[in-house]
Amino acid sequence: MRLYNTLTKKLEEFKPIENKKVRMYVCGPTVYNYIHIGNARPIVVFDCLRKYLKFLGYSVEYVQNYTDIDDKLIKRAKEENTTVELLANKYIKEYELDAKMLNVALPTKAPRVTENIDAIIAIIGRLIAKNCAYVVAGNVYFNTLSFPEYGKLSKMPLSDLEKGDLVESSNLKRGALDFALWKASKEGEPFWESPWGKGRPGWHIECSAMALKFLGNTIDIHCGGQDLIFPHHENEIAQSESATSKQFSNYWLHNGHVNVDGSKMSKSLGNFFTVRDIGNEYGYEALRYFILQAHYKTPINYTKDSMEQSLAALQRIYNFKNSINLYIKNASEFEDGVDVKSLLCYKERFINSLNEDFNTALAISVIFEFIRAANSYIRKQGIVSKSTALTIKGLFSEFLDILSIAQNSSSYNIPKEILDIFERRNAARKDKNFLLADKLRDELESRGYGVKETRYGSVIYVLNIKNIE
Repeated sequence: MRLYNTLTKKLEEFKPIENKKVRMYVCGPTVYNYIHIGNARPIVVFDCLRKYLKFLGYSVEYVQNYTDIDDKLIKRAKEENTTVELLANKYIKEYELDAKMLNVALPTKAPRVTENIDAIIAIIGRLIAKNCAYVVAGNVYFNTLSFPEYGKLSKMPLSDLEKGDLVESSNLKRGALDFALWKASKEGEPFWESPWGKGRPGWHIECSAMALKFLGNTIDIHCGGQDLIFPHHENEIAQSESATSKQFSNYWLHNGHVNVDGSKMSKSLGNFFTVRDIGNEYGYEALRYFILQAHYKTPINYTKDSMEQSLAALQRIYNFKNSINLYIKNASEFEDGVDVKSLLCYKERFINSLNEDFNTALAISVIFEFIRAANSYIRKQGIVSKSTALTIKGLFSEFLDILSIAQNSSSYNIPKEILDIFERRNAARKDKNFLLADKLRDELESRGYGVKETRYGSVIYVLNIKNIE
């Protein structure tokens, strides 16, 4: 498997530190609000990468943090007249619901910043002892000049980085690129005791502390959005490697930006969409599909049309899935002499797609080629045996399981009452009561389901996924 490493700007063969064990760290949400579509992309992409690594036989230690103390949380808690802790608890629950509906597996560990203050204080202490950080009026800053390789991830000249909008401004810092490890407490804000006085952690140090605590001094893969390359991940490297004198992460993976109708998402432009909004309108699985249908490094553009296309694509997948299940149900046990080896090449192509920088876009195109080939194969062979149909289903299910699409949500399971109408319609046709059969077919269509006649019998399928509750 080859992955594009942001650190080296090269496609590299993936070789974990330990054989068949992978340590992954993914920057998690700042829990002051519902997550938006931009947050969803790294969550979905790197969840899928984790699942693929497990498919390849690796055990995966997957750590994703919660930032539950931050300027945004403090401001929002004041606006809602609540505490930072209660606010964080509320939005952690909301995040976990969205993640579950997106078919994202729980992390191996999901540490909170506020539960790891001791680890954060310890690493700051080590940086001060090594003259990599300094104390000013109860604040602690990292001295970027103490780390000669600063800028090696973003690959930008330090003079350009200094002029960026993302650089922290403070009269207390010695250098423009220095950044806060510990912030002295202000009146009315949450604080913790430290050797430098009351305060709270800076944003960057928290991920270093939790990655080192739960995964060790050097991890295999560190993931996040492209917007985190500078300053967040650049600062993580500087403080982590200064503290341990070891390489922090061997591979750095970053997903591309998400635009909305061709523009950067912004509340002021009225194009800001939460995952909850999109899930309620189109279904969460359509959003997961939309994210995976593009290569993770490329920018993607969220539009109403793109979501409608995702729904239509999912519908094709579900229709094929329903057809195969019907073939299995109606097929008899006999030796059809059919050799399905010609379909096995699609599994090889699917795996090759993911092995080449985790190209889910190409993998999804292979799925649709498989659907066309399998349908053509079945038509050519005529009635196939149950074992042949099961082989086709097994291959198809393997593809869907890795991507976690079209496989899990009860909203796509056809309800019993709908199946009852479908069976009554079939019985009416058998009795040549075509008036009743047409009436029942119309009822199914009015409730979002269609009926198709095949050589294997009638097939019921979803007309429009987003209308199915």
